[in-house]
Amino acid sequence: MALQASMIVDKDFILDEVDPRIYGSFIEHLGRAVYGGIYEPSHPTADECGFRRDALEVIRRLQVPIIRYPGGNFVSGYNWEDGVGPQSERKQKLELAWWTTETNQVGTNEFADWAKLAGTDVMMAVNLGTRGADDARNLVEYCNHPSGSYWSDLRISHGYKEPHRFKTWCLGNEMDGPWQIGAKTAVEYGRLANETAKVMRWVDPNLELVACGSSSSGMATFADWEATVLDLSYDQVDFLSLHTYYNNNENNSENFLARSLDMDQFISTVASICDYVKAKKRSKKKLYLSLDEWNVWNSIGTSRATERWQIAPAEFEDTYTLEDALAVGCFLITMLKHADRVKMACMAQLINVIAPIMTENGGPVWLQTTYYPYLHASLYGRGKVLHPVIRSPKYDSKDYTDVPFLEAISVYNEEQSQITVFAVNRHLSETLDLDINLRSFCEVRLVEHLVLEHDDLKATNTKLHPENVIPHNQGTARMEEGHVQARLSKSSWNVIRLDVIKE
Repeated sequence: MALQASMIVDKDFILDEVDPRIYGSFIEHLGRAVYGGIYEPSHPTADECGFRRDALEVIRRLQVPIIRYPGGNFVSGYNWEDGVGPQSERKQKLELAWWTTETNQVGTNEFADWAKLAGTDVMMAVNLGTRGADDARNLVEYCNHPSGSYWSDLRISHGYKEPHRFKTWCLGNEMDGPWQIGAKTAVEYGRLANETAKVMRWVDPNLELVACGSSSSGMATFADWEATVLDLSYDQVDFLSLHTYYNNNENNSENFLARSLDMDQFISTVASICDYVKAKKRSKKKLYLSLDEWNVWNSIGTSRATERWQIAPAEFEDTYTLEDALAVGCFLITMLKHADRVKMACMAQLINVIAPIMTENGGPVWLQTTYYPYLHASLYGRGKVLHPVIRSPKYDSKDYTDVPFLEAISVYNEEQSQITVFAVNRHLSETLDLDINLRSFCEVRLVEHLVLEHDDLKATNTKLHPENVIPHNQGTARMEEGHVQARLSKSSWNVIRLDVIKE
């Protein structure tokens, strides 16, 4: 007999509206993310600017709302001026974050062009490692000021009459990390972030700014870092960043699939620190969270290319399994559960580097298992998060207790009169019978029940077998007297889509 779980979805149990930017991503000058990923002039599908059309096609399907650029660790040693102007005049530089050679053939303007083709906004990052407030304000002037100043007129001379009008900016990257170029103490960074934010806003008052939180919750300075940085910069910033990666390198699947409980605790803790500083300052401003680096990263123990100063070497090209996709699904559900505070998030990264999309130089593009929960959430997870009442059997793992086998959330898109339930069955061997009570909706029609599953938890997609693990719409969900009844396969990602005929 299958395990039993239930879920109440009520239109009055509103958590918050989903900010679409929760489905953002990240492209850093790292490995083959840029060169060989989005940009490869010699590729058969390359357009006149050198961008791979095959990669653009699968990226557009995701409807990614915002992409963080150009880093990441890369940005802390990056001189943005190296990447503008005629490409033929740009100089190659040694890139110290990843020990490679940066050709600078793609820079700010090229990425702005690519982002328009991809249908996404840009989350720019400024270098607060080797540089500071002066260079940040110059970059804002170059990107956003219309004309009549040195830097804006320089942009125009580079062929970009209209400003890029980038709205969202990161004030550095992981400045607490000893691996970071120009790493700082919390006091050093908090002061610098505050002063940099100030002059950036003087150039463009419409900016929204993200301060660096801890590189991970495992940092020795975690929590103290957040409290100190915000104490020094709270009035000038709009978001605080969170970075977190997970892996199953210990090969304990039950424990790995429970890692979203850690993400949940991480988000709640950082939100509490933000609220503490708000109270301390008697502020009326609510600070939001930007989870602008998150993913499964199985190769996280390795660092940098084995041979120094290569151009775009293959790095961190993880091959993802079904269980990795299930973990990604759990992380997406967790972020939706915190839609009232997490307003931006970036799956790191988008292509080739720990990514849902892979390419071969000169060859094809293919989709990893993790592409599909990301795709489904982005397409169908827009609207209001309805806080569900869930009953589920639970289990204990190595690091977690009372882990529900059912991880689920519901989103109601009033504009399109649609309800979507995202659900993961964490059980490795048993099906889970789910009853979804739609008591506040008068008439609902089942649209489809998408399922991502495979007999082998370690199954992957590869260049030779790109459709080994793909979703199907033959799920068992059915309507029965105002309830949805669905049998969730063992170790499965599920998307149950419903049309609201009458409220």
